[in-house]
Amino acid sequence: MKIDVFGSYLQSQAAFPEKAREPQLAITISREVGAGGRTIAELVGQRLAVAEKTPASSTWAVFDANLAKQVLEDHKLPPNLERFMTEDARLPVEAIVEEVLRLHPSGWTLVQHTTKTILRLAGLGHVIVVGRGANVITACLPNVFHVRLVAPLAMRIRHTAEYHQLNETEAAKFVREQDQARRRYVRRYFNAEIDDPTLYDVTLNTGRFGFGRAAEVIAQLALHHHAFAERERAIVPIPSSGLSG
Repeated sequence: MKIDVFGSYLQSQAAFPEKAREPQLAITISREVGAGGRTIAELVGQRLAVAEKTPASSTWAVFDANLAKQVLEDHKLPPNLERFMTEDARLPVEAIVEEVLRLHPSGWTLVQHTTKTILRLAGLGHVIVVGRGANVITACLPNVFHVRLVAPLAMRIRHTAEYHQLNETEAAKFVREQDQARRRYVRRYFNAEIDDPTLYDVTLNTGRFGFGRAAEVIAQLALHHHAFAERERAIVPIPSSGLSG
């Protein structure tokens, strides 16, 4: 998704009346490498756009690796910083040296910027954010549904080899290294474990479900979750007068 599409999405969300915009459904997807995160996110957005049948459903945006571009634009940072915004955590010594030499903003600074952008997008709704600890960042937002995607290692290696045009040995190495990088990122910047099941509303094994069925399940669960949250918000308790008898 190009940055002009980001702008189109943001403009369309901002154009909705205040009542319609608060709060709209948003989804975070954490994924093992090769479990289908990006593909499933796109499919979920398509299913939700059809299911909701409202003007607000006309634009569902998926932010994955392309989130970096939106962060840089939001915070008026130079485009060349995108290469430093990987879903990984630099070793402490490397980070300190780079910060002292002012080669680029510190990892912590970039993550803070990323956090602000994710919160803004989640607040607008009709967005699916893949990775970047988005589930931890938005944990307190009732309009956000959190998903974790897993799959058997052999299947993940096969999907990775096909997607990136790698042989099996290269794909296995890529899967191992990227899984570790994402784990480091969440652990260092959010003091959490990426595979902690309590951080998610649902965990799906895409090796058993397949991508299409997994997307359908996520879309339906997310809609039910959002409808339940709206009903809870609609129940306004009658304030007590503090008097008895």
